[in-house]
Amino acid sequence: MASPKEKFYEVQAAGIIKNLSKRKMEGFYCANVEEAKKKLCELLAHTEEGQSEKKSVAYGGSMTLDENGFKDAVKAAGHELIVREDYKTAEEIKELKAKTVNADAFLMSTNAITLDGELINIDGRGNRVSFLIYGPESVIVIAGMNKVVTNVEDGLRRVRNTATPPNCIRLDCKTPCAVTGKCGECFGDSICCQFVVTRMSRVPGRIKVILVGEELGY
Repeated sequence: MASPKEKFYEVQAAGIIKNLSKRKMEGFYCANVEEAKKKLCELLAHTEEGQSEKKSVAYGGSMTLDENGFKDAVKAAGHELIVREDYKTAEEIKELKAKTVNADAFLMSTNAITLDGELINIDGRGNRVSFLIYGPESVIVIAGMNKVVTNVEDGLRRVRNTATPPNCIRLDCKTPCAVTGKCGECFGDSICCQFVVTRMSRVPGRIKVILVGEELGY
């Protein structure tokens, strides 16, 4: 039997999914990570003709993806995972950019998602948000319900004060938030360079959001 919190997540997700649809994005709810992996592989396998095929899959930096085996699930399903950590030199990174922008699918999480279905992301170099906006044929966003916020303003506060400080500590960035645990509006070694709010998808159904009834990532 579902706990009150699990039921709450399910009910809350249903409202978000309805609002995502209004914004030409597709939403799905999975109670846990294992269900989310199955949904991810199902979405990757689907074609307009209803047939299964192997896809080229790229991804952005994400603790949600790294800590919960989503990339391993993609490989186990037989898809071509473009492993960005394998590209190190300047020429290799150029090749990685070309492969990613032309990938069949791009995986990422989101720093926050509003109850009204808006995605909020803050990025350093902007590579992650750029592929969300344009390029790969499909974008699949996987987000724990801990990423849900009331509105865009709350989302920006969440990213600055909840998500960014541990990321800066992890990346050894010399930022005020890595020391104090809260945003210092810095201009130094900051990873908060690009603020992107996705209010809708220009291409209907290109962005798909899998909401997971667990706390995932930062």
